Amino acid sequence: MSLKISFELSDRDLKYFRDALEHSRAAVRHAEEGEIVEAIRDVLEEIRSREPLPDFVSRRIPEIESFLLMLTDDEWQLPDADRERLLAMFIYFADPEDILPDDIPVIGYLDDVIVIELIMQEMFHVREAYDDFRSFRRRFDKEHGDSYDSAVRRDRIDRRRQQLHQRMQRRSARRKSTRLWN
Repeated sequence: MSLKISFELSDRDLKYFRDALEHSRAAVRHAEEGEIVEAIRDVLEEIRSREPLPDFVSRRIPEIESFLLMLTDDEWQLPDADRERLLAMFIYFADPEDILPDDIPVIGYLDDVIVIELIMQEMFHVREAYDDFRSFRRRFDKEHGDSYDSAVRRDRIDRRRQQLHQRMQRRSARRKSTRLWN
């Protein structure tokens, strides 16, 4: 038997998460990106060692991994503002003493899941563009193999990335009113 619990976060409720992310965002400016990436990998490994995890947590792990992949993909070249959003989310997620301490059984990751969901909503078009980019790159490499001129490949990949970056910026601009921060 499963139980579905739904609740609505008011603007005042969301302010707590905005403030927490702003705090994490400030920390991003004083941290090395590589250290944050390594820390989130360590946290993911530690979380997996605690299995069985609550399903509402384990279902978000692939999302975090996908965001991590997007952040570290050199060919994608994630724009700085989006990098900062992801890094802030990672810092928040990696902090065991955030709004709800992570060591509280069952609910300790609830606030982390809410932050992940908020970032997923905010970065929907970025994620969608990245998925399209990965599909394009995979198809291109499969069709052309290793024998293709690397300069031509780089040019085609760059053009597709630029198109997708423009698309995600247009689409994200339309949703500006729902952003956690500007």
